[in-house]
Amino acid sequence: MNTADTNTLEETLTSQKEVIEIIHAREHNLKNISLEIPRNQLVVFTGLSGSGKSSLAFDTIYAEAQRRFLETLSAYARQFIGELERPDVDKINGLSPAISIEQKTISKNPRSTVGTITEIYDFLRLLYARVADAYSPHSGKKLSKYTTEQIFELIQKKYLNQNIILLAPLVYGRKGHYNELFNQLLKKAYTRCRIDGKMTELHPKLKLERHKIHNIELLIDDLEVNIDNLERLKNSIHTALKWGEGKLMILEAENKKPILFSLNFTDEDTGFSIEDPSPNTFSFNSPYGWCPACKGVGLSKTMNINSFISNDTFPLPDALNNIIFEGTSRYKRNLLIYSFEMALIKIETLKKEPICDFPLDQLFELPFQVLSNKYPQVVSSALINFFHSYVEEKYGIDLSIFIQNENTSSDLPKKAQKLLEIIDQHHIVTETICPTCQGQRLKPESLLFKINNTTIGDIGDFSIYQLYNWLKQLPEPNSPSKKMVQEEIFKELLPRIEFLLDVGLGYLTMNLPAYALSGGEAQRIRLATQLGSQLTNVLYILDEPSIGLHQRDNHRLIYALKKLKEQNNSVIVVEHDKEMILESDFVVDIGPGAGKHGGHIVFSGTPKELLKHNTLTSQYLNHQKKIYTPPERRKGNGKFLTIKNCSGNYLKNITVKFPLGQFICITGVSGSGKSTLIMETLLPAIKQQLGYVTDTQPYPYESIQGIEHIDRVIEIDQSPIGRTPRSNPATYTGVFDEIRKLFAETPEAKIRGYNQGRFSFNLKGGRCEECGGGGQKVLEMLFLPDVYITCPACQGKRYNRETLQVKYKGKNINDVLNMTIEESISFFENHPKILKKLKILNDIGLGYIQLGQSSVTISGGEAQRIKLASELYKKDTGKTLYILDEPTTGLHFEDINTLLKVLHQMVDNGNTVI
Repeated sequence: MNTADTNTLEETLTSQKEVIEIIHAREHNLKNISLEIPRNQLVVFTGLSGSGKSSLAFDTIYAEAQRRFLETLSAYARQFIGELERPDVDKINGLSPAISIEQKTISKNPRSTVGTITEIYDFLRLLYARVADAYSPHSGKKLSKYTTEQIFELIQKKYLNQNIILLAPLVYGRKGHYNELFNQLLKKAYTRCRIDGKMTELHPKLKLERHKIHNIELLIDDLEVNIDNLERLKNSIHTALKWGEGKLMILEAENKKPILFSLNFTDEDTGFSIEDPSPNTFSFNSPYGWCPACKGVGLSKTMNINSFISNDTFPLPDALNNIIFEGTSRYKRNLLIYSFEMALIKIETLKKEPICDFPLDQLFELPFQVLSNKYPQVVSSALINFFHSYVEEKYGIDLSIFIQNENTSSDLPKKAQKLLEIIDQHHIVTETICPTCQGQRLKPESLLFKINNTTIGDIGDFSIYQLYNWLKQLPEPNSPSKKMVQEEIFKELLPRIEFLLDVGLGYLTMNLPAYALSGGEAQRIRLATQLGSQLTNVLYILDEPSIGLHQRDNHRLIYALKKLKEQNNSVIVVEHDKEMILESDFVVDIGPGAGKHGGHIVFSGTPKELLKHNTLTSQYLNHQKKIYTPPERRKGNGKFLTIKNCSGNYLKNITVKFPLGQFICITGVSGSGKSTLIMETLLPAIKQQLGYVTDTQPYPYESIQGIEHIDRVIEIDQSPIGRTPRSNPATYTGVFDEIRKLFAETPEAKIRGYNQGRFSFNLKGGRCEECGGGGQKVLEMLFLPDVYITCPACQGKRYNRETLQVKYKGKNINDVLNMTIEESISFFENHPKILKKLKILNDIGLGYIQLGQSSVTISGGEAQRIKLASELYKKDTGKTLYILDEPTTGLHFEDINTLLKVLHQMVDNGNTVI
């Protein structure tokens, strides 16, 4: 029997056993493990943070399933995608097509909301386009449909003894050259059209720009409305309505903006008319629906000029003075900073006029061409393009910047990024609710349509639970056709909402931006989508979906996962939640430690069997070990921080008194108002009182007292520690600067003339230029998420061959970056500055993380602990307020114990932790 026959036989036997069989997995820290997982079951992978759970679930099982899927594509398709590396495993049998649901933000686009990403809003747009009634903005009356005769009488009455032009709208907001249309009109003896607002004579060769959006109206008649012309007017109206498919436009001789009359919606008192709505009318992602002032974002942005001013000569924050770009001359550095001065503020204007808040678009309109002409060697097209795309992505503002020269420099965008990060830190931009749409994102005409006296803008403030109740209580439309449309839409809409309720997301509001979702919420939205897809024989792999859920709501999530399993799917969940472990069908406990001490299967079997084994996880489940509880509660320092009458979102004018010098926990069910109270009211209010420059306005509150008892507030959230794969714990904490100094002082480095910058993977000279010092290259997967592959030039080592020849204690700079924090402590034991920072990272439970581990692979909980460690380096005054957002995210019971000891130590020093 040949090898192929043997493999086929093994696969057949595995499928008959209904298991997924992993043979000798060695990815990352996995120790050559073999494992059988039952198919069509709910399986939980648990263990210490860094023990190898994600390495097994995502980097081995899912990676192999993705690779096999790509192999099924044709050779033609694969040439555009590239080849994925095979994970370090001998074999996996019984593998199904896999779907990964990880903790990743869905979208950074400010227009992406819960409503759009769940597709609920798309069905609501269709519902409003087909079922809603329109109401007059002047009288508030319901707009009525009129006959041709009634339109004739309205025009006759309003324009008596006036010259008017009758137009028939033919094309509205569509692309094309329309040469055939113009020739057809010429054959019908029509000679003029109003094209994109201009009267144009028709001729056989007339063509418009194919890829631009056009509006075309046919000129039907040009006449004076009087008694002698009434019959002519009536005939022209009939003709215009025929060509315009129920619509006509009146253009007064002196007026450049035509008025639309429609057979559908018209106000008999004022003559106000509105065209039939389409789904795009209610889209804040489309120019035909969004608010013209905020372009569908719902927020108005201005720049706080005062935050720029530090002194008369240098109008950017002091932090910029301290930037040192290694390997860059002072001359070029000053020119680069000057370019940003020019781009962000009009310096001459500030000298002549009082300092005030300028509209953001005016501040950015200063063209780069002045600077490009003066300093072409610095201001490159790469920098300009980077700045343009950053502002558009970050603030939703389309800048018109004219590029004057084509010089390029690969390191300029990175320097620009550093400056922009500092600008972000100083919160230059202030956001307020758009005064035009009041945060409802839509143009005024879109908000004239109502169902049951509710506009689609009002629905944006509904929670998913409120929306479900509103839809269930909607009365049936009087019109049989509308009734049929509503029933068909409800068949698709209501199940989607029910799936979201099933996974405990009923508290989310429709207009909540996608970037504001936690990792767990984003996962559960995708989970609800998969529940609705009704797929079978699929392997689902989820990364801690219980994040952000109160214990009360856990049963809903577990029910949803079991429902997925009952559809003949296999579900693997990487999870630490006690209830999830005990409710699963099969548990895999990985350990016994983290990093190099992990990577072993310490248990695999049913939850009941786990309770009988002696593993770290079972000890907590059996209550042999417990989460640390202090023997006695602190009395605090007797001082209080009080915030009165908070009324943001669903808060009911509550007053909260926080005792200082204590460890405070804010809890409650999902959506109860915890984040509203702390992150969106208390935190920005304290920042304002302490003089911090912030772009976040606190939600409504009456007053705050006791602010004099704290001298600073530190927010530690779960946002990534950097924007690019180059960001890592070593660079974020600053320990890498000391390590690079150490390498620059070695005899070999001095002989070669290498300075500290030579050992930076962000600068030319020492880094690998193929991957730009990242060690990885992005593989664009077109219709799949992008994949990072190891750089073929440096094999992931980040540096060129010459730089790697310099060694300290037998290790080059890449070897050091690949060390875990635990390993590096003994390696740098004779260097107090480095050792102090490494010990704090280890004490907080991050000893298993590599110094150079990419921020792309660091979870939200790990990022939060890295930030916490960087704060612990600093000397505290005993009057600091620390605010942490769910710091136990992604932590095993044992890791929570480690973290709690650190937090209690901070409070023992006199600080307050919320």
